[in-house]
Amino acid sequence: MPAMTEPKLISGNANRPLASAIARRMSMHRGMNVGLVEARVERFNDGEIFVEVFENVRGEDMYIIQPTSNPANDNLMELLIMVDALRRSSAARITAVVPYFGYARQDRRAKARTPISAKLVANLLTEAGVDRILTLDLHAAQIQGFFDIPVDNLYASPVFGLDIKHHFAGQLADVMVISPDVGGVARARDLAQRIGAPLAIVDKRREKAGEVAEMTVIGDVTGKKCIIVDDICDTAGTLCKAAEVLVQHGATEVHSYITHGVLSGPAVERIKTSVMKSLVITDSIEPTALVRGCPNIRIVPVAPMFAQAVLNIWNGTSVSSLFETETLVPIYEGMYSRA
Repeated sequence: MPAMTEPKLISGNANRPLASAIARRMSMHRGMNVGLVEARVERFNDGEIFVEVFENVRGEDMYIIQPTSNPANDNLMELLIMVDALRRSSAARITAVVPYFGYARQDRRAKARTPISAKLVANLLTEAGVDRILTLDLHAAQIQGFFDIPVDNLYASPVFGLDIKHHFAGQLADVMVISPDVGGVARARDLAQRIGAPLAIVDKRREKAGEVAEMTVIGDVTGKKCIIVDDICDTAGTLCKAAEVLVQHGATEVHSYITHGVLSGPAVERIKTSVMKSLVITDSIEPTALVRGCPNIRIVPVAPMFAQAVLNIWNGTSVSSLFETETLVPIYEGMYSRA
C-alpha cells in the first residue's frame, strides 16, 4: 500500500551535496519542493557525535542519506545516532540510504581469528532501528543476507552502459570490457552484455593485501579499447598496473569505470600519471577537490537513480525496474540523448 505521508530526507555530513541533489531531483519528479529535514549533526570537543532534528517527524517515512566512507567509523556512528534520534522521535519508517557501504570488503573470514565486520555493521544498523537499506553496488552480493530487513541494492552498470554508448558512439565494435579479477567477472559480464562487447579478464595474484605480485591477461585485447569495470578503487595500485599490462598486451586505449571512488593515499597521483586515458566514477562518495581537479577523472551522478529509488520505495513500486536501461534513459533526461 502506498505511504500516506510524503517522503522526508535527512542527511549526515558524509555527502551533503549528493543528499541535496537527490532532494532536487525528487522535487522535479513530485512537482513540489522536497527539501532536507533541518537538523544539526555535530561533534563535541572530545569527538562525540550529537544530533538534533528541528522538524516534527512523528509518523513520517524517513530516508537518511549517509555513505559510510572515509572516515568510516565517524560516518557510521553519525548514521546510527541519526537513526536513534528519529526512532525516539516516533518516525514511522526509517530507510538508511547508504550509497557506499563501508566495511563491505570484510564480508567473510579469509583467515583464522578474523572478524566478519560487514555482518557486525548489518547488526548495528538493524538493532539501531533501521527498517530498510538502500545502497549501490555492494562489494559482495551475499551481504544482503547479513540483514533481516529488506535491502535494495542498486547497480551502476546500467548508468555506465549509457555513458559508454554515449562517449564511445561509433567505436563500440572496438570496445572490450575487462574484469580486473576473477571475482568481478559477473559485474563485468553484465556491463559487456549491455553494450554488446566481448569480455576479458586480468587474473591477479597477491602476495599480501594491497600488493599485486603477478598479472595475467585472459583473452586477446590486441587493438581494443579496453574498459576496466569494478566496484571500488582505493589506492589505484591494482587498477594502474592492470592498465599497464593491458597496453603491453596490445590494447590501444584503457579506460576504467569504477562505482565507488575511495581514492585514498597516492591514488589520484597514480591515476594522473597512469596510461589510463580516463577513470569514470560515481559521486556515491563525495569527491575531494583533488579528485575533481584531476584531468582524467570524470564523475557520473547517481542522484537521479537514488531519487527515483526513494520514490519507488515510498510508492511501494518496483525498485528492480531501475536495473533496466529503458527505465534510466528518461530519468537521466538529455544527459545521454545520443546513447
